Order: sequence, then C-alpha cells, then structure tokens
Amino acid sequence: MQADNANGPVLTAVDLSRVFGSGDTAVTALSGISLTVQQGDFLAVTGRSGSGKTTLLNLLSGLDSPTTGTVHFHGDDLENLRESDLVEMRRHKIGFVFQSFGLMPLLSAQENVELPLHIGGASWRERRQKATEALRAVGLGTRARHRPFELSGGEQQRVSIARALVTEPEVVFADEPTGELDTATARSIAETLGEVAASRRATVIVATHDLDLAATAQRRLDLVDGMIVPQG
Repeated sequence: MQADNANGPVLTAVDLSRVFGSGDTAVTALSGISLTVQQGDFLAVTGRSGSGKTTLLNLLSGLDSPTTGTVHFHGDDLENLRESDLVEMRRHKIGFVFQSFGLMPLLSAQENVELPLHIGGASWRERRQKATEALRAVGLGTRARHRPFELSGGEQQRVSIARALVTEPEVVFADEPTGELDTATARSIAETLGEVAASRRATVIVATHDLDLAATAQRRLDLVDGMIVPQG
C-alpha cells in the first residue's frame, strides 16, 4: 500500500453498486453510492433494515467487493490491493464494532481487548499496556478481569469498542452498535463513539436505525432501497 496521504480523504467511494445473485433472482443492495470521508469524521448511515447499510460498510471496509464502482482508502483502490495488503489494513488501520458484541466468552475483558494485538504478534507487555489504556478510554478500567457474562450489555459493547480501538485504527466501523441495548445504554454508547472520534482523531462510520445515535454524528447519510436520499 502507498504511504498515507494526511491531506486527502481517508475514504472515497465513487458510484458504488452491489448486486447479489443474477438473472431473475438478482437483488440490488446498493446503487450509485458516492461519498467522501475525511479524517476525524463521525458519519452515521441510517435507514430501515434492508436499506443497504451493512452492505455499504462491508464495501468501505474491504470485507466485500462492489459489483461496479470503486472504494479508495488513502488513494489506494481496494480492488487493486493484494489479499495480504487487505489483511494488513484490517489489522492495523481499521476497527470493527458489531451489534452482537462478538466477545470470547471464556476470556476476560482485558484478554478480549488484547486479542487483535495477540494475533498481530505484539509482545505481552505491549498488549497489556494498550488494552489497559483502551479499557480506561471507554470507562471500564475497573472491569478488566470480568468475563462477558459478568458484564451488562452496555459494558460488553464498551469492551467491543475498546477492542476496536486497541490497534489505534484510523477508521472504526460500527454496525448497529446499539441494536441490542436499552435507550439509556444506547445513548451512552453513542456518546462514547463520539468521544472516540473527537479525542483520537479516528474516523467513525456507524450503520444504525437508531436516530438518537445518528443525531450525535457530525454527518448523516440516509439510505432507502440502496440509494442515498436527501435529508428531510
């Protein structure tokens, strides 16, 4: 991958479409999506279930490939990158937060957060230091030794956010991060994501149908049937 361009956008998508299947069974999940995301942006992608939110996040993060159109990460066309480059990008430059938390049940909060660093070959000392800092950043410094079943839903999602942050990524993708949480906890998670974007200069892109969460973002992109619609 080429060197990062600090002055250019982090992500650029041009005329993205994604079609699943073929012939009479073809389903168009996204159509004609273009957008630019700058460093430090907090972008909310909203829409009903089936509107294409998750598909868009998968394309922007390189987890899936568009049928047509391009995605550039710091000027690099993701379609032109080798699989090893994409793996490197996901390990070190991108973090993921999912609706279902995705924590390992037999590991403590600390060990769950350390996992991406362990996979990346970091030393024990580095893993412990960075995981401790990430847990403190989401307000869970005193819960590091607890396993997921000993934590509330909101606390588990904070562990998930800490795990996404521990590699110090440039972009954090969050797919319905408040979908399984009550209103008050969801609002707290939304505030945490906003603080991440502000304090760490990380770009945060959230797919959500939670309008309270969307309201905390700097920008909002509304999808209907796989297409961007004007707000209001």
